Amino acid sequence: MKTFSVHSCGPILTSITVPGDKSMSHRSAMFASLAEGCSTITGFLESEDCLSTVDAMRALGVTIERTGEGTFVVEGIGGRFTPPAGDVDCGNSGTTMRLLSGLLAAQPFRIRLTGDASLSKRPMGRVIKPLSEMGALFTAEGGEGKPPLVIEGSTLGPLKPLSYEMPVASAQVKSAVLLAGLSADGETSVIEPAACRDHTERMLQEFGVTLKLGAPDANGRRRIALKGPQRLRARDFAVPGDISSAAFWLVAASAKQGSKVLIEGVGLNPTRTGIISVLQRMGASMEITPVDPEAAEPLGTIRVSGGALHGTVIGGAEIPNVIDELPVLAVAGALARGKTIIRDAKELRVKETDRIAAVAGNLRAMGVPVTETEDGMEIEGGHPLKGARLECFGDHRIAMAFAIAGLFAEGETVIEGVECVATSYPTFGATLESVLAS
Repeated sequence: MKTFSVHSCGPILTSITVPGDKSMSHRSAMFASLAEGCSTITGFLESEDCLSTVDAMRALGVTIERTGEGTFVVEGIGGRFTPPAGDVDCGNSGTTMRLLSGLLAAQPFRIRLTGDASLSKRPMGRVIKPLSEMGALFTAEGGEGKPPLVIEGSTLGPLKPLSYEMPVASAQVKSAVLLAGLSADGETSVIEPAACRDHTERMLQEFGVTLKLGAPDANGRRRIALKGPQRLRARDFAVPGDISSAAFWLVAASAKQGSKVLIEGVGLNPTRTGIISVLQRMGASMEITPVDPEAAEPLGTIRVSGGALHGTVIGGAEIPNVIDELPVLAVAGALARGKTIIRDAKELRVKETDRIAAVAGNLRAMGVPVTETEDGMEIEGGHPLKGARLECFGDHRIAMAFAIAGLFAEGETVIEGVECVATSYPTFGATLESVLAS
């Protein structure tokens, strides 16, 4: 079993380049496959999750060639996928399974999507419901909406357009419905109750799809619509660095006195920069320099200077914008003075593991007083962290968050079973070693 062994370090003085954005890498492979013509993707995140998407598209008859590190050439087939020889394995990737459900809902063949033990425990009901209303037939063989998923799409007739109001903001559900809507005859729309990641909308437009993007109403609700059928046109796409990967170093640098860290080429999509807003609210010193802010996917440079943090409340409409960063923000709360409260984040219970229970348990093991709630936790910051032997429960973000905590703890912190980090950030261990050695 692979482990991270971490100890306290001095000020972090370094430049860091993080790997390509995970969400955009998934979508770029899918959308280029769906398009007509040849697309070249650069900066692609070669993590296990994103490579599961590449393998899934290949299984559906798409030719995808790796021509260099992070560079893939995709021969799009205009949505005319071929039946796979067997099951399509999504690995540990919920994004792959949920977006494929929308992509394949209109295909004239039966397909079975499987995953590893962790993915097989994760609920898919939130995508099954709207896609079933559009006419696709789903069977969740795991029971209670859980994988394996069998999809029988337009074998039952063309998909029907749908106006769907999401009960909970979810970029994956929104994406699945819009992808299915590309093949429906008429206008399909999604109403999101709060702003969530908009990579799908931005990237669909880059690939030539016409969308109607409504402005948020007084309650933050927004309508996104497209009229089907529509085809995608091939284009080249450069994936920026992943701010969710940068989040670990943003927390480490912000909380460690005297640190000076430069993170270059990172995505600054406003639906993803909640981590910056929360840390600045906690007192972090950051300088953000955009590069080509008019680009479809903005990116830039972040300079962080270390100092003292104080507690805050994280909840409400900002939760969809920081959902992946909450484990490391909880670590930031433990390092800050005063109380940090995370609420309205019940979705954390059904990620790769129950992240609320995992974070609370590991923080307690390091000497941090934590009160766990149904939808979050209350963290009493400012207590000295003690090194401990910790589990990550097969969850990449738990593993990395507590590696960061170990940089501030007295004694050695060992995180077990960190092979899972390869699902999103394969080079994290190397960057961690360089920080410890500096």
